[in-house]
Amino acid sequence: MTYIRETIVTTVDAAGVVHIAPLGIIEQDHGWIIAPFRPSKTLENLAAVPFAIANYTDDMLVFAGCLTGRKDWPTVAVPNCPVPRLQSALSHSVLEVVSVDDDGLRPRHFCKVVSEAMHAPFTGLNRAKAAVLELAILVSRLHMLPQEKIEAEIDYLTIAIDKTAGPDELLAWSWLLQRVKEYQATADSKGKSAAHPSGTA
Repeated sequence: MTYIRETIVTTVDAAGVVHIAPLGIIEQDHGWIIAPFRPSKTLENLAAVPFAIANYTDDMLVFAGCLTGRKDWPTVAVPNCPVPRLQSALSHSVLEVVSVDDDGLRPRHFCKVVSEAMHAPFTGLNRAKAAVLELAILVSRLHMLPQEKIEAEIDYLTIAIDKTAGPDELLAWSWLLQRVKEYQATADSKGKSAAHPSGTA
């Protein structure tokens, strides 16, 4: 069984510019694998500076924001590490790349844990936060899923949002729903153009 932890991964380029991305990291041999698809900024940054921070956060605005063009989130310097952590992280792990298995599509960076720290208490599980996370993952895969599947998942996840969401979860949910609507509108437009190349029915 593969154990995947959903995190916000921070990396930097050679100039120290921070990149923030939601990524599921994979547990292996007392370390973690970061496997971004090619091409990606995270992949480029790991090649330039082979360190990353796995940020463990329950701030759903960051997950939703990163998938809807809102990528400027506050960070904090980490001692003895070139990469900063997310300010809203409840805890973090400093990861150092020790080997790369490059399959051409999704290089697997095996990372050892250099250090870890806690910053705030975890105050319990919340169904709305989990629903936002699931929708964020869905949004990252819109190009891979049929519209019926997307709509069915949203209908189910909405139950948790309606019952347990706070203001932040509602805002994050609205960002993601807007992204779904934009994607579907674009897909519908392309479909109509393919069916009627002249632009007329």
